[in-house]
Amino acid sequence: MKDFKIVICGGGSTYTAGIVKDLLDQSHELKIRELWLYDIDEERQNKVAVVVQAVVAQFAPDLDVRVTTDPAEAFSGANFIMAQMRVGGLEMRVSDEVTCLKHGVVGQETCGAGGMAYGMRTIYPMCQLVDYCEEYAAPDYWIVNYSNPAAIVAKAMHKLRPNARILDICDMPVEIEARMAEILGCELDDIEVDYFGLNHFGWFTSVRCKGEDVTDKLKAHVRTYGYISEASLNDSLVKDPDWQHTFENSATISTLFQDYLPNTYYQYYLMPDSCVEYMDINNTRGMQVINGREKRMFAASEALQRGEDVDLTQFYVGVHGRFIVDVVKSLALDLRHRHLVIVPNNGIIENLSDDATVEVPAYITDRGPEPVRVGTIPRFYKGLIENQDACEGLIVEAVIEGSYQKALQAFTLNRTIPSATVAKALLDDLIEQNKGYWPELK
Repeated sequence: MKDFKIVICGGGSTYTAGIVKDLLDQSHELKIRELWLYDIDEERQNKVAVVVQAVVAQFAPDLDVRVTTDPAEAFSGANFIMAQMRVGGLEMRVSDEVTCLKHGVVGQETCGAGGMAYGMRTIYPMCQLVDYCEEYAAPDYWIVNYSNPAAIVAKAMHKLRPNARILDICDMPVEIEARMAEILGCELDDIEVDYFGLNHFGWFTSVRCKGEDVTDKLKAHVRTYGYISEASLNDSLVKDPDWQHTFENSATISTLFQDYLPNTYYQYYLMPDSCVEYMDINNTRGMQVINGREKRMFAASEALQRGEDVDLTQFYVGVHGRFIVDVVKSLALDLRHRHLVIVPNNGIIENLSDDATVEVPAYITDRGPEPVRVGTIPRFYKGLIENQDACEGLIVEAVIEGSYQKALQAFTLNRTIPSATVAKALLDDLIEQNKGYWPELK
């Protein structure tokens, strides 16, 4: 069996330990020769690496985990690079959230102005990662990218590094599929969906469970409960207030627009007033992550270094890690598993432009994705998608050209921002907040 060198780029992420656990769970099929963590933040990565090494010691004690900030070390001969970079760290996420909320608009890391700000920080670091892989990695390397905001990053790479071996993915649709499975009382692997849109901007057109069409059954449920089972409504483990609000908004959107089932992120675009009213500028989602998951990760690292026992299962959450590992496994072993991925349109959705960056089902082979054709889509959904795709395209052009005008046009087009005057004031503030991260806009 062929073995592989796998690199996690963004090794200092609090998600890394969970991803590694999912890799080890699949090691009977996806044989790991070398596992490397790479990050530019050495101090943070070293803290997370303590937890990762504890996971590996428990489940694969013979596997040597390497930790580095040297790209030549990390990427030399690499077969698969899992990219989860967060340019500016959680501190800049919080800055984006707070700045947006001060202007009365959605403060969110991937949607609206926060997502555009994050995207503008991430484009050239992602180019650098591609260049490292071109220089050092194995000739048939694959970057499996789930760095946010995935839509903007993917569109930029299609333009700036069109020959890169990079596959862009997002775990949010899979998280929704997992909720669908819970609602239906089946396993995630039993679910197969048809879907179209952009990343964080798409619709489930049909859902099958073990081959049976359950779309109408799910629609009826989601209009009442959102993407959560009746049983789970009383489960304290899922009573995260932010997710409760998100699920409630999914019910509203499903009731208003009954053709398809929405991605949960549509709440920010179709109900921005409700989202802003709910959001707390003194307790943003980024602040919650810093005071929650990050704090727990660093505390665990310190405890392990003191020789204390730590419950590592607290870091094995959601389908985030499982999804990325499944995609890598399908690429590595030519399994042709069906996943939702982000690709250039090129006729997949017939009445959208070829250069739109769409999220659709595809069969994942060792040569890359083979997308499933969608055909034409109705005018309402086409209009939504064209507007958002234009917004994201203008952000990419603003970064490449250093164009203030195009950045302003992008902010003005975005559905989460109510007017051109608000767009300008917000953009000007974000320029100040992102000095050193964004190119100069003129």
